[in-house]
Amino acid sequence: MAGLYPAGIEPHAHGMLDVGDGNRVYWETCGNPAGKPALVLHGGPGSGAGPFWRRLFDPAAYRVVLLDQRGCGRSTPDAADPGTSLAANTTPRLIADIERVRQHLGIEKWLVLGGSWGVTLALAYAERHPACVSELVLFSVTSTTRREVEWVTRDMGRIFPEEWARFRDAVPEAERDGSLVDAYARMLADPDPAVRERAAREWCRWEDVHVSTRPGHQPDARYDDPRFRMRFARLVTHYWRHAAFLEDGALLRDAGKLAGIPGVMVHGRMDISGPPDIAWRLARVWPDAELVLIGDEGHGLSGDATTEAVLAATDRFRPARSS
Repeated sequence: MAGLYPAGIEPHAHGMLDVGDGNRVYWETCGNPAGKPALVLHGGPGSGAGPFWRRLFDPAAYRVVLLDQRGCGRSTPDAADPGTSLAANTTPRLIADIERVRQHLGIEKWLVLGGSWGVTLALAYAERHPACVSELVLFSVTSTTRREVEWVTRDMGRIFPEEWARFRDAVPEAERDGSLVDAYARMLADPDPAVRERAAREWCRWEDVHVSTRPGHQPDARYDDPRFRMRFARLVTHYWRHAAFLEDGALLRDAGKLAGIPGVMVHGRMDISGPPDIAWRLARVWPDAELVLIGDEGHGLSGDATTEAVLAATDRFRPARSS
């Protein structure tokens, strides 16, 4: 993809941090050990922080911290296992995990970059700990309100009617007019492994549909892995059915706490998974944010223009090189 820093950036340190509740969170640092600290918050929930994220930062300028949020990636226990309880997997606990990692690494302040669900988490973290955040770089802006969850799981059936009918019809008939995210969460907890597998497959199939607005979209190969499907579907439905464990609308209401934190929000106008009005409304109440709307791109970093805008933001905030 155009503009990314070269592949092959490897961690110079990594570890597993015990964060309590039986959870151990994987973290790694790469780039310049003496560089400006930057934290990556991946999407999903449940995607994990793969090597791609390292390439969004100048490795000579940044000390980049990647972590796998509870239950996913290399963190343990793995949400793909049906016996793994998600009771201690909540947004307040993720925020506490981030703080533990920051303190463990001896970082005073860091730039925070997040995409999609990672935006919700980044905003929640920054509003709780604004003194620890130097800048925010956010793309595919979401706030995981109940309205947003209803939009993705029901209203977008008007845009993809055939695909949504399949998504709806995978749940028991008596539950099809209620909360689909609740219905899927129940199926993913079913004692029958065949029921769980079907729910994970159909949830991820729908996830792939509603991000497919860009011409030439290719299905996400991660969903071919049954363990990734299960991990991802369990964590997304867990967080979505609880509206991210946040008071509904609180992130927008409390955006004034971000005053003094420079930010860039990059969003595709064709992003129907996270409609642009979410980012637009946030930009109106966050005084130090710049909103960059990319005309013909959708959700995530599937297009060159969105990727280049995110890279331009991290380049803008990197420290000046000494002569």
